[in-house]
Amino acid sequence: MSQAGASGSAAILLSLRRQTWILAAIVFVVLFAVNAVLQPRLLEPGVMTTTLQTALPLLLVAIGQTYVVLAGDIDLSVGSIVSLVNVSVVTLFMAWGDGPLAIFGAMAVGIAIGVACGVANGIAVAVLRFQPIVATFATAIVIAGIALWVLPQAGGQAPTPYWRSYMGGVAGIGVVVWITLGALAFVLIFQRSRFYAQLMAVGGQRQAAYQSGLPVMGHRIRAYALSGLFAGLTALCLTAETASGDPLSGQALTLQSVTAVVLGGTALAGGIGGAVGSMIGAVVLILIRNLIFFARLPFEVQALVEGLIILAVLAGGVLMTRRAAR
Repeated sequence: MSQAGASGSAAILLSLRRQTWILAAIVFVVLFAVNAVLQPRLLEPGVMTTTLQTALPLLLVAIGQTYVVLAGDIDLSVGSIVSLVNVSVVTLFMAWGDGPLAIFGAMAVGIAIGVACGVANGIAVAVLRFQPIVATFATAIVIAGIALWVLPQAGGQAPTPYWRSYMGGVAGIGVVVWITLGALAFVLIFQRSRFYAQLMAVGGQRQAAYQSGLPVMGHRIRAYALSGLFAGLTALCLTAETASGDPLSGQALTLQSVTAVVLGGTALAGGIGGAVGSMIGAVVLILIRNLIFFARLPFEVQALVEGLIILAVLAGGVLMTRRAAR
């Protein structure tokens, strides 16, 4: 082989090594194939849309978590933010009615609440210099308490036009599919931005980023704001899916989002990975759950098998990120 050919092959291998989402994609293909065998109707458009609808909340919140993790931080409050936005929006729906202005107004307030919570987290971590895991754990408790104060018990009713629109379609394609495609488009466009490149630098080499004059503090706050934004969007989807409010609706999403991020090949130390992998990781988690269900395993071993599968995939994801860091 010529020197030029060898150099080209080495460059390709190096490029593939940096694509830390590849393992998640392979696992996705395998799990999808197994699910298709166990669930013959999986490939039907209606069933696939329902599966995507189940995965969408986790997929969205994992995107926001990714940007925080890429900056070298973590957000343990995303689940509480989802719950707060959910109950706040439902409460506003009940107070304002089901007119178009009321619906869009409540949605805007919900998004604003999510972003505000994210900015507060960013200030606590980047300005006040609290440890991210401690600070966001504390804010998670505070936000969860506010959610319980707004709506102490699950209930309320989302307007019929709101949840029917979410369950419907546009141009023959389900709204959840359009939302997913929109999220993917955002991720692909955003990762080409200057801010994204600088965010990777902040997470990968924070001291060097400081020395080079990058606005490290501002970037970390913006990353948390993005996490809050996607948590707000997640809450709007959950509200439409359940047509009601629940102060505990987002409780499980925090650790699931972190798991999806790691499954997708993003290093918890920051600076390596991307939101595309996190989106794949979120769907992988849902496919694992479906696999356990349709395999009809005994109830007492379902959690054990699910945990072992996730651990195996996580181990592979960690190895991929370590190889990419070399």
